[in-house]
Amino acid sequence: MTWDEKIKDFEIFLRFERNFSENTLDAYIRDIKKLKEYAEGDLENMGPDSIDYENLQEYIFNLSKQKFSERSQARWISSIKAFFKFLLEDECREDNPASLLEGPKLGLYLPDTLSLTDINKIIGAIEISTDLGKRNQCIIEVLYGCGLRVSELIDLKISNINFKEQYIKVVGKGNKVRFVPLADYTAELIKCYINDIRSKSKVNRKHEDTLFLNSRGTSMSRVIVFLIIKELTDKAGVSKKISPHTFRHSFATHLLQNGADLRFIQEMLGHSSITTTQVYTHLKTEELRDVILTYHPRNAKITQ
Repeated sequence: MTWDEKIKDFEIFLRFERNFSENTLDAYIRDIKKLKEYAEGDLENMGPDSIDYENLQEYIFNLSKQKFSERSQARWISSIKAFFKFLLEDECREDNPASLLEGPKLGLYLPDTLSLTDINKIIGAIEISTDLGKRNQCIIEVLYGCGLRVSELIDLKISNINFKEQYIKVVGKGNKVRFVPLADYTAELIKCYINDIRSKSKVNRKHEDTLFLNSRGTSMSRVIVFLIIKELTDKAGVSKKISPHTFRHSFATHLLQNGADLRFIQEMLGHSSITTTQVYTHLKTEELRDVILTYHPRNAKITQ
């Protein structure tokens, strides 16, 4: 993982998911590039995956001594917190070293999720009468049905799909390989897409094994997948800010809600540490708390 790579991904995230204005976007990216210069110069080329809270605190302290305005200092912290929250959501880190910059209490990051109703609304907004719509339907169903990262989705190979045993071989971060089961419904959609839609495409020779193709017959970009989802979300009237990763979070949350073991979910998501997966247990805990507060007799008002 390099600073330049993650700063570029962060810029795409701010532009398309957060809808930042050009001025605000430029300011945030400029702030993170300054942090990159500090990490490369003063911290012996420390990467965004290894910089810690003390490093960030020292960096902010050094900047504050240069008599910048309080408003500028507040924006640096905002930029840095947004950047590391993005890295956490993108699963590039298992912690957020910027969480403590504004106070002693470590905040718990909870990923956004969609209800099954919202997911069905988004899928229902797809024009499946067109070839493009059928491809997009397959994309959404694979994101949600297999819990893939967007990078894993766009790199998915046809040769890594085993329809007989109904699983897909996924090459994740760090070239770690995992095997994700395919539901009957998802498997049928992929088959139909390959046989009825993709077979009609003029495929670039270098991408003959790539499952999802753009109009040029090459692999799709992260940005295109996000734009597809944003358009469908707006059309479906779902007000949440949704990215491809939201379907992965929803996949994990719905598995947990329906009784799946956390270790099984960890394996499905390709998390190297169970601590990354444990964030989903908080979502379930919140649900249980609501049930107790609503239905437990000891929580009922005592009447005379």
